[in-house]
Amino acid sequence: MRESVLVLDFGSQYTQLIARRVRDIGVYSEIRPFNEPLERIKKSQPKAIILSGGPASVWDKGSPSPNAGILDLGIPILGICYGMQLIAYLLGGRVEHSKRREFGPAEIEVADSSGIFADVPRKTGVWMSHSDRVLELPKGFVSIATSENSPVAAMKDKSGIIYGTQFHPEVVHTALGKEMLSNFVFRVAKCEGSWTAKSFADTAIKEIRAKVGDSKVICALSGGVDSAVTALIVQRAVWDKLHCIFVDTGLMRLNEAREIVESFKDLGLNLIHIDARKRFIDKLSGVGDPESKRKIIGEEFIRFFENEASKIEGAEFLAQGTLYPDVIESVSVKGPSAKIKTHHNVGGLPEKMNLKLIEPLRELFKDEVRAVGRELGLQKEILDRHPFPGPGLAIRIMGDITEEKLDNLRLADAIFIEEIKRAGIYDDIWQAFCVLLPVKTVGVMGDERTYENVVALRAVTSLDGMTANWARIPYEILEKISARIINEVRGINRVVYDVSTKPPSTIEWE
Repeated sequence: MRESVLVLDFGSQYTQLIARRVRDIGVYSEIRPFNEPLERIKKSQPKAIILSGGPASVWDKGSPSPNAGILDLGIPILGICYGMQLIAYLLGGRVEHSKRREFGPAEIEVADSSGIFADVPRKTGVWMSHSDRVLELPKGFVSIATSENSPVAAMKDKSGIIYGTQFHPEVVHTALGKEMLSNFVFRVAKCEGSWTAKSFADTAIKEIRAKVGDSKVICALSGGVDSAVTALIVQRAVWDKLHCIFVDTGLMRLNEAREIVESFKDLGLNLIHIDARKRFIDKLSGVGDPESKRKIIGEEFIRFFENEASKIEGAEFLAQGTLYPDVIESVSVKGPSAKIKTHHNVGGLPEKMNLKLIEPLRELFKDEVRAVGRELGLQKEILDRHPFPGPGLAIRIMGDITEEKLDNLRLADAIFIEEIKRAGIYDDIWQAFCVLLPVKTVGVMGDERTYENVVALRAVTSLDGMTANWARIPYEILEKISARIINEVRGINRVVYDVSTKPPSTIEWE
């Protein structure tokens, strides 16, 4: 069994970040609900447990609390913010509302430069986010750091295996937070750090090979990194028993369908290419509501996929590119969900087709998927491609869809991407695309009046797509993009730039 650190989720906005930080330093970390049964925790044999923060107060009625037995397991435990307050409360300490809340940057003074504070300066900057604080330590605990507002900014028990921090070491605003977590994982929990892209891929390939046996596997390829890495892992496990299906909906970017087919054939994948462009465009004719578009595209996709998959004798498994953030959406302070939610372009297929699921990426975050892709030799063009929505350009055309609108949007989008690549900023942007608006404006071209469409440019920076900021593309690059689109794309005479953040806006417009 591989070494792991369990993170119990009490509703913190940073819970995923804790798991990611632990993985970043080479140890597998998994998020579980706060009320995970003690027997399941024991069965997992974790090297350590981290209790996340959360919005509750320990003395509130119905506030989330773990099985107190975790404190008697004899394994290292780190409580963060609410997690620290829980440890103090459960072991007989006193937690009260602070007269002065701490939200934002603060400075702590370290009193014990061992354990989690090994090699940490006596004074260092941290990130606080709390309105409660520990006023009296439980028996057998000592304060190991203080701040101006917290006499116990960090604590540990005298055995040196249970720790708590009032601040958040997982966020980048805590200057040496990574070092503190690394100290906990390696110095306190004695982990070895064997979690790598290669070790993950090797294990996944062996497990899939054993699971599939002599059966066949089908996989829907979208052209994105998730389905591509999924296909490569399964291919290494079962080779010619994998059958990939690519349905060209006619809603892809310029030349993208051809490039996808060529790329995956170069990888030696057994690829079935279905040209369904006319069918999808006909079905979407006159449809302007975005949810209706999504429903039509999803239903048509399933019909094509189901029809093609039924021709493959011996197909018993469906490979999907479900990622870890999709899985842990059901893990929160509300308790474990009875059914894990799958997020994929072929949602609904398992029930309709009675296929057994293979989800090799369900333990990975997006950046880890890319790392595995690099390990498996996936081309950079696919590996570093910006995210693209399942419904494709259908949700980047506001209103009804026509061939002319698709052609105009494809060309405008291609110009946008070409120019940011030429400027060397493509890899600095999480996602960039054009949106064709249902708005016409007056313009002047060659001394003649025009009355044509508006296109919006959208480019954002982000770590994981959960939050995003608009990309600060230099004015001279935006000017060039605008001039090219207006001059080269007939039917567009105005270009605007979206400067909205997520939240409150979303990245996509529909």
